[in-house]
Amino acid sequence: MVLDRSTKLRVRRVFRRRQKQVQTVTTSAGQRFDKNFFARLERLFGVQRFVIGWMFLILAITTVTILQTVGLSQFYTKLGPVAGGQYHEGMVGVFSNANPIYATGPVDTTVSRLLFAGLFKYDESNQLVGDLATGYDVDESGRTYTVHLKQGLRWHDNAPLTSADVVFTYKLIQNPDAKSPLLHSWEGIDVSASNAHTVTFKLPNALTAFPHGLTNGIIPSHILRSVPARQMRADPFNTAKPVGAGPFAWDTLQLGSTTAGGDALTLISLKAFDTYAGGAPLLSGYVLHVYDDEAKLLGAYDRNTIQGIAGLTILPKQLAEDPRSHIYTFPTTAATMVFFKNTQPPFDDASVRRALVLAVDQPALIKNVDSQLKAVKEPFLKSQTPYYDKAYEQFSYDRKAAEALLDQAGWVKDKQGKRVKNSQELKVQITAEDAPDNQKTLRALKGYWDAIGVTTQEVLAPSSDFQSSLETHSYSALLYGISIGADPDVFVYWDSSQSDPRSPNRLNFSEYKSAAADASLESGRTRQDVAVRALKYKAFLKAWKEDTPALGLYQPNSIYVTRGKIAGLNEHTLNTDADRYYSITEWSIKTGHILK
Repeated sequence: MVLDRSTKLRVRRVFRRRQKQVQTVTTSAGQRFDKNFFARLERLFGVQRFVIGWMFLILAITTVTILQTVGLSQFYTKLGPVAGGQYHEGMVGVFSNANPIYATGPVDTTVSRLLFAGLFKYDESNQLVGDLATGYDVDESGRTYTVHLKQGLRWHDNAPLTSADVVFTYKLIQNPDAKSPLLHSWEGIDVSASNAHTVTFKLPNALTAFPHGLTNGIIPSHILRSVPARQMRADPFNTAKPVGAGPFAWDTLQLGSTTAGGDALTLISLKAFDTYAGGAPLLSGYVLHVYDDEAKLLGAYDRNTIQGIAGLTILPKQLAEDPRSHIYTFPTTAATMVFFKNTQPPFDDASVRRALVLAVDQPALIKNVDSQLKAVKEPFLKSQTPYYDKAYEQFSYDRKAAEALLDQAGWVKDKQGKRVKNSQELKVQITAEDAPDNQKTLRALKGYWDAIGVTTQEVLAPSSDFQSSLETHSYSALLYGISIGADPDVFVYWDSSQSDPRSPNRLNFSEYKSAAADASLESGRTRQDVAVRALKYKAFLKAWKEDTPALGLYQPNSIYVTRGKIAGLNEHTLNTDADRYYSITEWSIKTGHILK
């Protein structure tokens, strides 16, 4: 097809017009796209800027908050003991009875103290404070004590604890069929309850020290009242799953090879009792590892099986040199003495007794045994002022005076340097329980007495044999530590009535008899006024020094070793080793931030 010129021109005009229209539409569309795209992009950047702005703001607020929190935490809090953790302690001994009316050995008393609560306990100043009780009243006669219980008391099984449980406990102790070693302390005392929170004790005679007898644990009547008294000592309650009201409750008992490593004889696990009257413990649990010898005990400590060691009287060298260990030294209210049996030769002669006292260099002996020990020079402790009187301290070391006294008494030296009288050699046999501190003490005593011509024989007895010797008084002289306690009532150790074979306790180990001492002791223990009581005891102190029924040596320490310092545990005077647990609710092995 051939187009003429005019047609070609027309076609070109139409094409250009259409091209222009297309360009116009394309440009318009492009402009609209650009406008919308960049508008959206701008909006997007605006949102991003908004978001980023907020993110920076939040970050700034968070940073400031953290800094403020840290600052406030440092200002208002400090690192301190916090709750949690199971504490493992070890000791040498045997577990036989957790019931507080029977517990006597170190293991039994430890477990009993943690499981059971008494009416009162001792604080760090060795003063009586309430445990289950809020306090007591005493009437003008000094014979009637009224004890008030705290409200809302509970046993470990959540049963209510009331005055009925207190009455049940002491009535059981008083029952001869129960055979409690506490029986003699409670003879003749009437115990009754006027309501659920009040207990009354009526004594046959005034006794100032009576409240100190209210620290033993209370047992649950709702569990034990159906058990005959004669069967109580052997009842499964005492070892299978005892229920108390103390800071810890019974958990598990493992014996022999089932314990950790098979080294421990017994493994006793206790768990925290959150509703204990003295407050919930910080520790979640307590585990006692019982060993049959010290080597196993020390081995367990070295392996970190246990965190603490109790029951030491002499600090082993390996513990003293261990930089990881913290050594607690607790002074005790016990008094280690040599008790001369005054009723049999040669100790029925006061001159012999005095000579033996004069022959002993007490400061040197103490330094040899343990330089940290405090000297005992009277039947009262030096800390028990105003009852202690320096004027009545026992005779000090004077070897020449000792020898002169024996000469005057007719005990003269033969050619071998031995003291002889009427063809009889002066011999002294002294009995003690086999323990490291006693071994050192006996060696020292033998050296001093041999030096003045007295033949000295040492008898170190195992625990069971020694206890039998105590009960039967089958010894000539006795090295032993008596518990004086927080109150200076030493009647049971020195009054003549306490040496009678018919006496239920028979704790007058010297079998000392003095009318002047008896009258003084019996009068002093009834006086509430401290000054009057101290005055009444002067006659006893005078007689004790002149008669010299015993040789005072030292106050034994209770040594406690832990892997690092235990928060909440502080050194203080103990009446018994178990008294270290008075602050057990505050013990902690963990630290964290606490309020200042």
